[in-house]
Amino acid sequence: MSRVPMTREGYVGLQAELKVLKGTERPAIIRAIASARELGDLSENAEYHAARERQSMIEGRIATLEEKLSLAEIIDTSLLNGDRVQFGAMVSLEDCESEERKSYRIVGEIESDVSNGRLSVQSPMAKALIGKTVGEVVQVVTPQGGREYEILNVAFGE
Repeated sequence: MSRVPMTREGYVGLQAELKVLKGTERPAIIRAIASARELGDLSENAEYHAARERQSMIEGRIATLEEKLSLAEIIDTSLLNGDRVQFGAMVSLEDCESEERKSYRIVGEIESDVSNGRLSVQSPMAKALIGKTVGEVVQVVTPQGGREYEILNVAFGE
């Protein structure tokens, strides 16, 4: 399997989530299932079925996190510099039409969260930005149509 790029911050965050799931959530759901079993007939026991469903979701997330962490290639963005957009860069943009300004950090797919300014390196926006420099205008094709953005700043660091 191929390695998955990830920032150190993203890696640490996923490790913390995994620790909570294994150390807190998993034991709590096991106790909830045991309590629900004590209530009697499992075929009509809503608490039991809800707890089993929650257990399935937790175990699935644990498996996903363990896989992603095992494939992670941690990129120390504090060692990066320059004026070209690349993985780990914090990029400030201005929409050429609306003049709205936005900032995004280019991160690994599993740690992306657009609402918090963390843009997946696999996204159309990041793909359009990679390799570009301050002052360049990039065209991004989105489901809402094409947009043009001017790169205002490129910065690196944790």
